[in-house]
Amino acid sequence: MSVTPDRKSDLIKTHARTTGDTGSSEVQVAILSERIANLTEHFKTHKKDHHSRRGLLNMVSQRRRLLDHLKSKDVSRYDALITTLGLRR
Repeated sequence: MSVTPDRKSDLIKTHARTTGDTGSSEVQVAILSERIANLTEHFKTHKKDHHSRRGLLNMVSQRRRLLDHLKSKDVSRYDALITTLGLRR
């Protein structure tokens, strides 16, 4: 269910601002989006898994906070990220 190391390194390479960048808001949001997508697929078959649903809600709120922070710092980076990830907002 979690993000595989290969997929995680691909996400880091795609969204990193510089080489070796693993902590920028863009990278964190991309990894969280991947984990959220995996959990969403999990809930299609496991509807009563409320413990994981709580974790999903925490991840969604964490991603929202990171996106709000990025929007307050640099709107162009925010716009580029949401178009790349295909987020609605």
